[in-house]
Amino acid sequence: MLGLLVLLSLFAGRLFQLQGLDATAYADEAAAGRLRTQVLHAERGTITDRNGVALATSVDAVDITTDQTKVADPAAEARALAPVLGIDVATLQQRLTGTRRFGYVAKAVTPQQWHRATRLDLPDTVGLPGIYGVKTSKRVYPGGETGANIVGYVGAEGNGLGGLEYALDSTLAGRDGTATYELSAGGRRIPGADDSERDAVPGRDVRLTIDRDIQWVAQQSIAKAVKATSAQSGTVIVMDPHTGDLLAMATVPTFDANHPGSAPAAARGNRALTEPYEPGSTGKVITASALLEEHRITPETPITVPNRYCRAGKCFKDFEDHGTEHLTYAGTIAKSSNIGTIKAAERLGNLKKLYPYLDRFGVGHPSGLGLPGETRGALPKPSTWSATSGYTMAFGQGYSVNTVQMASVFATIANNGVRVAPRLIAGTTSDDGTLEPAARSASRRVISPGTARTVRLLLETVTSKGGTAPLAAVPGYRVGGKTGTAQRFNPSCGCYRGYTMSFIGLAPVDKPDLVVAVTLQAPRSAIGGGVNAGPVFKEVMSFALEAQRVPPTGTKPPGLQIQRR
Repeated sequence: MLGLLVLLSLFAGRLFQLQGLDATAYADEAAAGRLRTQVLHAERGTITDRNGVALATSVDAVDITTDQTKVADPAAEARALAPVLGIDVATLQQRLTGTRRFGYVAKAVTPQQWHRATRLDLPDTVGLPGIYGVKTSKRVYPGGETGANIVGYVGAEGNGLGGLEYALDSTLAGRDGTATYELSAGGRRIPGADDSERDAVPGRDVRLTIDRDIQWVAQQSIAKAVKATSAQSGTVIVMDPHTGDLLAMATVPTFDANHPGSAPAAARGNRALTEPYEPGSTGKVITASALLEEHRITPETPITVPNRYCRAGKCFKDFEDHGTEHLTYAGTIAKSSNIGTIKAAERLGNLKKLYPYLDRFGVGHPSGLGLPGETRGALPKPSTWSATSGYTMAFGQGYSVNTVQMASVFATIANNGVRVAPRLIAGTTSDDGTLEPAARSASRRVISPGTARTVRLLLETVTSKGGTAPLAAVPGYRVGGKTGTAQRFNPSCGCYRGYTMSFIGLAPVDKPDLVVAVTLQAPRSAIGGGVNAGPVFKEVMSFALEAQRVPPTGTKPPGLQIQRR
């Protein structure tokens, strides 16, 4: 009897503890087990072109999640969801089976798919137990390949992985919020019960300087040239020399930003910035600028050009063999003579005087665009130059650049000698949705206005009869430019193998508004930059002049003499 009383007293004590002393703790534990916290994803900012046309934007989507402990029949629910989500049954069943309280079934499905999923039932249930939907967004790129190497792409978690999506991730991403709520025993949300929420802060929109239509034409044109010449790659830059704004930056090979994983990593980068090359004869404009600025030459200066010219133990040649030519300095530019350029550069007295001009034109300096993987090129210090360095640098070999840097060199000449740093971001939106313009690009004078005007006249001879690029001429406009056919350094062998072929030009010559730079890497065609890159320049420049409503100036070229009289 005594033992029975002791046992009853123990039960009574435990009951008192459960009902009284531990009641609050057990209730809190039970409530905590029913609480769920979900992330409220911030809407990612839109990337647009200069006219507000979306290049990257976000659309509504739903993440389908699961509480595996609430799933009644993983196999049956997987069979029901498979045709809606387009995921095989075995994969879905694996995601639904287990004891995890949270897991993803499918990410970023369309609202229509989620609506269909909510209407699914099993024989003994209403709806699919343990299946939940969380509002999110999905990144889409309306242009597909257009501007993909500039804009970049995002990963599965919504973070930027390439291009501007990566470089401006903190601006575009915003800040996620959270929502906490209580679930019923059946796994349904209980409205109003212990709800708490911290709002998400949307990312800022970014407006680019790129013109989508010019970008599209540039990409189509360079793609045709790469295919026709069996080149390894190609780039096109379209630039406003007065503002530094890049209107197009096209790269081939490219990729569809909606499906970045389907392209190799090399195609997802931006070769216009990441690929260094020796510019070759397009670099002769820097030599011409130095000679004119130092008052060592005029367009009419006579220069005799033999078939070979030997200096410092090395004999130099032009792209093609020829007999002795009697040219003016303008003629050495028109015909892109390496020998003529060397003989002209020797008038500087010391070829190391080229170095400050190369430096001021931006060679060896980053563009400032802030995109990942950019090369600044290489400009050796004069103290490291070999006996032949000055001669090769005079005609554009022995230092390296990227395409944007070389476009900027010509833009400086187009802008009467003032270099305006390249610019890609036009502005961002403020919290109230108004556009905050980006800061104006930094500028500095590199050469005098008179020197720049004379260099432009020299460049005009290149597209005229007798020059190396008549195929680059644009009907109705005065066009100047320079061909480049440079030996291409191959790091795999540490040797020169193949060529970089290019054409960079400006229009109208007497009042330039646009610069277009075309580069082809390792084309199998050996004809030269004028034939391979010139037609791309013509097509892109023609369209850009029309798109920007640039009228012909109506002036006539002075007709510089190429051959000596």
